[in-house]
Amino acid sequence: MTRSVLADLDAVLSIARLGSFRAAALDLGISTTALSNAIAKLEQRLGIRLFNRTTRSVSLTEAGKTFVERVGPAVTDIHDAMLAAQSLQEVPTGTLRINAFATAAREVMEPLILSFLQRHPQVHVDLVTEGRIIDIVAAGFDLGLRPADLVPADMIALPLGLRRSNAVVASPQFLQTHGRPAIPTDLYRFRCIRARLPNNALLRWKFEKDGEAMQIDVQGSITLDEPSLVKIAAQNGVGLGYVMEADVREDIAAGRLVRVLEDWTPSLAPLALYYPGRKNPPAAFTAFLQAAREYARN
Repeated sequence: MTRSVLADLDAVLSIARLGSFRAAALDLGISTTALSNAIAKLEQRLGIRLFNRTTRSVSLTEAGKTFVERVGPAVTDIHDAMLAAQSLQEVPTGTLRINAFATAAREVMEPLILSFLQRHPQVHVDLVTEGRIIDIVAAGFDLGLRPADLVPADMIALPLGLRRSNAVVASPQFLQTHGRPAIPTDLYRFRCIRARLPNNALLRWKFEKDGEAMQIDVQGSITLDEPSLVKIAAQNGVGLGYVMEADVREDIAAGRLVRVLEDWTPSLAPLALYYPGRKNPPAAFTAFLQAAREYARN
């Protein structure tokens, strides 16, 4: 595959991802005219039209959708191979700045970040956790880590494929004394541990089953703004807590906490690393992306 063909395929995928020739041109570092001409020539060579274009929107044709579905994974594999080769030629060094939700960071801390640092000891990871979504480019971060459905549309996303869900938990003693809720509305009869969000609003517990969704404004004797504190309070019998399942998985396995209403807490969007398009990224960045792709496949 020649470099020009790979560049054309990158262009198609960028337009499909961003839904705009202008945004894709900025992402690729070329002019909109040059990008439009390249796509027109590729369409001529293929003998098909890949995009429907109007003055207001760009969308894939049916042939374009099929083309992107077939070509996308292959181009990713090619870039992965190129990144792997580059990482062998240059020792990754320097600082990687990553912005993440605290719950997301806890999920990947040991299996991805610490594992990466063991393999690349000359890299420094600056991990900043916060509840609000920020502009990682304006704030000077290399990467963001968020649920896939919260990744900005103009970013390149790398889904990590982790199964995630919320969990309602309580100590065995609490459930023995007070019983357990069978449906979410039963929670109005129980002491619960309230949680405050970064925007200062109180968390409403979300549930869904068989197409029925509801939110419960629980009541209780304590309000906390950190999930680790909710877990401690639940372990000590203060009430029912609503946390990420990954944060209490070991406690449930050890019997310190018991999960209830599991059939009402379906899977959430997977986590994804995301970053802006960039030319000639440093070795530390490419090595971390390679490690993340390996992690996502396992």
